[in-house]
Amino acid sequence: MDVLEGEAPTSGQGPVDIDGVAVDQLRAFVARIERLEEEKANIANDIKEVYAEAKSSGFDVKILRKLISMRKRSKHDLAEEEELLAIYRAAVGL
Repeated sequence: MDVLEGEAPTSGQGPVDIDGVAVDQLRAFVARIERLEEEKANIANDIKEVYAEAKSSGFDVKILRKLISMRKRSKHDLAEEEELLAIYRAAVGL
């Protein structure tokens, strides 16, 4: 029986373990991760296109990214940051 490199021999009886590793389960995890990584790359590309569209419409992408980042945070955290920023600005004369 020829075994391809990277493949485990199968005996036709239940799951195959190699040194305590369930081969089928490992392959399933790898396949899922690879699929999700591909989806993530596609989504990242879609986001990039939306930022490009916003920029072509005259919006400042740097500010847009900052706004999106701020919306992810709690109001309390934002207020605390703004208060500290005001104190630091005053301290350095801005």
